[in-house]
Amino acid sequence: MSHSRLMLSLFSLMFFSVPAGLAQDTPPISSIVESWIASPHADKKAEAFVHWNKEGAVPEDCATCHSGPGLMDFLGADGSMAGKVDGPAPIESPIDCVTCHNQAATDLEQITFPSGEVVTETSASAICMVCHQGRESSDSVNAAIASGEDDTVNGELGFINVHYAASAATLFGGSVRGGYQYEGKTYAERFVHVPEFTTCATCHNPHTTKAVAVDQCVACHKGAETVRAIRTTPADIDGDGDAKEGISAEISTLHEKLGEAIRLYAKDVTAAPVAYDSHAYPYFFNDLNGDGVSSPDEAIFPNRYQSWTPRLLRAAYNYQFLAKEPGAYAHNPRYAIQLAYDSLEDLSTKAAADMTGMTRP
Repeated sequence: MSHSRLMLSLFSLMFFSVPAGLAQDTPPISSIVESWIASPHADKKAEAFVHWNKEGAVPEDCATCHSGPGLMDFLGADGSMAGKVDGPAPIESPIDCVTCHNQAATDLEQITFPSGEVVTETSASAICMVCHQGRESSDSVNAAIASGEDDTVNGELGFINVHYAASAATLFGGSVRGGYQYEGKTYAERFVHVPEFTTCATCHNPHTTKAVAVDQCVACHKGAETVRAIRTTPADIDGDGDAKEGISAEISTLHEKLGEAIRLYAKDVTAAPVAYDSHAYPYFFNDLNGDGVSSPDEAIFPNRYQSWTPRLLRAAYNYQFLAKEPGAYAHNPRYAIQLAYDSLEDLSTKAAADMTGMTRP
């Protein structure tokens, strides 16, 4: 971050109001800056901020979340019209102080999700939700598969990636349709926690982005030594006989079983084995040796999976949604479970997915 931009950022902190929820017990600005410098939002050499270096600028459709000036443009904080980015944004320009601490960010209350649903958020969480919402939804998946038969391979289909850390979409659940929601099913809507923990900034340090200390959680959730060990239901969700493990473990098992079901379906129905790689775009590849694992020579774009059926694409979308939303167990555990369960149930109509003992909340 340049010295002049840092000075502008600190100026904004002094002269613009701090968003509600961040003003209590605010540490010295020097401490805030040090915390920010060590955070992912400040890492201007991270892939999120250097991906477009060869092009020399961040394109408009990515700039909102991958460039500090781009986000300010979207907010209208730079004097432009709010709600859109007017032009490419500078590369290696992270999310800095002035990006979030400006009057436009403070006034922000309406958030539009990829599904087109608009939610009202009057807390400081609104600025976080602009980016942490994903880029796809049930609606975009349905639009892609509208003309296909559930179990017929469609060579025109490609994997639809929700994008990364769609926390706000998880939080609002069924009301914004961030995950793929199956017809005829009902889905949990906004996850409501106790009043003291209802915003992003009350569970995550807004400058380091790290989660709250566990002692604030276990004060109520007795017996849990970690946040992941907290349970939110007495039911044995994943059917493994353990009704004491944390809800995070329940979701992880469902997610693992969903991955197995996806591989079974691809092998048995499409006759084109598939393997997943969480670090290689577009994540699903032809499993050339049939070992269920995506090896380095398989996880390359020319070998991307192209034998999608509508049923397989729906399930894979939800698998990726949960894979890239590691905090789903805290943001909206019921919604996360419902997505995994329904995907498994749908695949099990054609593949030998074992759902013995599983429970859908």
